[in-house]
Amino acid sequence: MFTLPTPPRLLPIGVMLFNLLFFLVAIPIEAYVFNFRLKFDKKTSIFYAIATNLFSGTIGWVIFFILEPTLPPEFKSELINYVFFNNFRSPTTQATLIFTTSIIFFATFLMKFLLLQLLVFTLREDGWKKPEIVETSQRRQLRRSIPGIKLQTTNLVTTTLIANSFSYTVITIILLIRNR
Repeated sequence: MFTLPTPPRLLPIGVMLFNLLFFLVAIPIEAYVFNFRLKFDKKTSIFYAIATNLFSGTIGWVIFFILEPTLPPEFKSELINYVFFNNFRSPTTQATLIFTTSIIFFATFLMKFLLLQLLVFTLREDGWKKPEIVETSQRRQLRRSIPGIKLQTTNLVTTTLIANSFSYTVITIILLIRNR
């Protein structure tokens, strides 16, 4: 029939605490960047930073738990060795780690951008309504009279990239300090 999953006997408490530390570091940094670059108020910036980080973190862990059983045994061994003992046995693991980290960075950036775009456009006052098509002269007048009414996608991409880069840089510095 259906059996309930058993809880793990050994929990990687260190990984869980560092994930919490990463959230506590990334959220204020990204909220500041959202506030500064996108001109959101502080409450909205913090909300967007929390939402994008927690959703992307959750999606990342789900992807990890889906992919982990498919890893070859030598990668699983290195992963367990790093999580529990904080060292690598194989010399080729460093190159694999750098490659994997860059993939994770860009995947996280893409997830955060899509989540931020979804949040910004769903939480607008006018919802999903498309603006009316007006004549070119009226459109220019509307843009001049209400500056900043349109949030450009390129601005969201750039801001998300800057925020993600800043938070990953600080997290990398924390990891380097931890490994000394």
